Amino acid sequence: MYPNRHPGPQPGQPFKFTVAESCDRIKEEFSFLQAQYHTLKMECEKLAQEKTEMQRHYVMYYEMSYGLNVEMHKQTEIAKRLNAICAQVIPFLSQEHQQQVAAAVERAKQVTMQELNAIIGQQMQAQHLPHAHAPPIPLTPHPVGLQPPIPPVSSGSGFLGFAQGAFPMPPTNGDMSPREKHALKDSLKKEERDRDRMSPRSDASSHASSTSSKPKEVSLAGTPVSKPATPTSSGSTTPGPSAGVKHGKYISYPFMPRSGTNMSSSELSPIPYTSAGPLTNGLAASGLNSFPRPPVVGFEAHGSHSAMRQTHNSIPGGKPAYSFHVSGDGQMQPVPFPPDALIGPGIPRHARQINTLNHGEVVCAVTVSNPTRHVYTGGKGCVKVWDISQPGNKSPPISQLDCLQRDNYIRSIKLLQDGRTLIVGGEASTLSIWDLASPTPRIKAELTSSAPACYALAISPDAKVCFSCCSDGHIAVWDLHNQTLVRQFQGHTDGASCIDISPDGTKLWTGGLDNTVRSWDLREGRQLQQHDFSSQIFSLGYCPKGEWLAVGMESSNVEVLHHSKPDKYQLHLHESCVLSLKFAYCGEWFISTGKDNLLNAWRTPYGASIFQSKEPSSVLSCDISADDKYIVTGSGDKKATVYEVIF
Repeated sequence: MYPNRHPGPQPGQPFKFTVAESCDRIKEEFSFLQAQYHTLKMECEKLAQEKTEMQRHYVMYYEMSYGLNVEMHKQTEIAKRLNAICAQVIPFLSQEHQQQVAAAVERAKQVTMQELNAIIGQQMQAQHLPHAHAPPIPLTPHPVGLQPPIPPVSSGSGFLGFAQGAFPMPPTNGDMSPREKHALKDSLKKEERDRDRMSPRSDASSHASSTSSKPKEVSLAGTPVSKPATPTSSGSTTPGPSAGVKHGKYISYPFMPRSGTNMSSSELSPIPYTSAGPLTNGLAASGLNSFPRPPVVGFEAHGSHSAMRQTHNSIPGGKPAYSFHVSGDGQMQPVPFPPDALIGPGIPRHARQINTLNHGEVVCAVTVSNPTRHVYTGGKGCVKVWDISQPGNKSPPISQLDCLQRDNYIRSIKLLQDGRTLIVGGEASTLSIWDLASPTPRIKAELTSSAPACYALAISPDAKVCFSCCSDGHIAVWDLHNQTLVRQFQGHTDGASCIDISPDGTKLWTGGLDNTVRSWDLREGRQLQQHDFSSQIFSLGYCPKGEWLAVGMESSNVEVLHHSKPDKYQLHLHESCVLSLKFAYCGEWFISTGKDNLLNAWRTPYGASIFQSKEPSSVLSCDISADDKYIVTGSGDKKATVYEVIF
């Protein structure tokens, strides 16, 4: 009947030719492709994780290799000097003793590889290495007769002393000859060039190196050199921020580029620090910042934390402990949280991002008005005012206050309780007081101090007095009505970095780059207490309820101190320096932000983690609204973020 029609399916050769059957076949093929896509996606994610882990191991081994190389230079120089001393002392001995000592010295120089291997094996057995990680696959073959790299824990102790710099310390008696100094300097310079040439860089760090040499200046000169994790004697301090103060230059504290540099947000982070000291090139910065780190991994930047977590094992429930109670005698125990740690009146459940304020420069300071309507963001040279009552992320600022020179960063902004006056401090010797009540905001007064920079501000509860943390370590006390300097608290031996005042206005707390936190009696004008730490202090906050002071440190710890008792809490969720900290006005919780891109919310005082939020870049500043319903953060990717707190 239809001679030209395609013959139907033969037996054993089914063929779907109706529309419904064709759709079914398309659906089956789509399902098959979707399953394949899902499988490939899982494999891709697995490969990305493996790549991250390999990158992390590579960074660790690179750091160890460089540290051990410098240690070798140091030990060689020590041996050379000791040999010179022996040569000078031997002639004073009798002839018989001279021959014996000379023979003994020659025998001491004859060290075979078998003896070295035996010594290394004995040291590793003696240490037992209870929580050392087995070394991953070596990156390159090892020469015949040499041992593979020593595991991280055993080798870390070998070059802890290099946390203050990459070069060996000069002799205390200064007996190194000019020729030796020149030779050592040339050798270390060659090692530095070789290290930079061989280091792979991420896109961000390669951009930094191709544009100019300024990123290195920021890392090594603009950023204060962190003091080592272990206390050092006062005789071996590192030239760092204090040197800048003595020469009358402001310190680029503690995470910002030197003013005048034009850098992308990826270049603003300080050098990551580890238990063995700073990673001294762009490889480390790119390697640790380009890949997110899982919550618990084999290699962590702060090795002491891993040891502590393994020593104290875990809290009930099997999760690694991150909050520890430290008694007056130094005993540390994981904190068992009470059942109501994360519930109850005033305790939030989480925070939801509701707005992004694109400031255009790194946001070093933020504050929120009361009632919550305006947000003030401080960046390079100016403060921008935003109306957050209007929804939407693309709303422009309603005002811009040009406070400092264009290349100088603003470090702190404080709004008086009446909402009509704003005080701004930063990389300048002058504080500016702005009248916000006028039709156009204007400067109504300026307060000038002898210090080249102001790092933090605090306002007394009655809004009559302003306190400024100066880069020379002094705390300036200003009368806001008469606009005069009425007093200076002197005690910090390095820049004063953070400040807070008690709710009754009688006590002031300050933290400094000299590793101390100090309290001051404002009625008597004297220092009350001093707390010494092994790390620089970057942020602090005093609980509105009293009793507790939270301190954020360069070492990544948050410590919660009691104002009168020796007991304290140590919190270990940050993976890098803690840059800002703020208590909620109810006093039941507080937040901290860090160079690790994290915003953490903690329960007062024992530090149960309420919620955590990760941003794309380092979070430099934070504030909480007076009703505790909103959080604002400022970050290195040139924006501020507004969160709604959900109860």
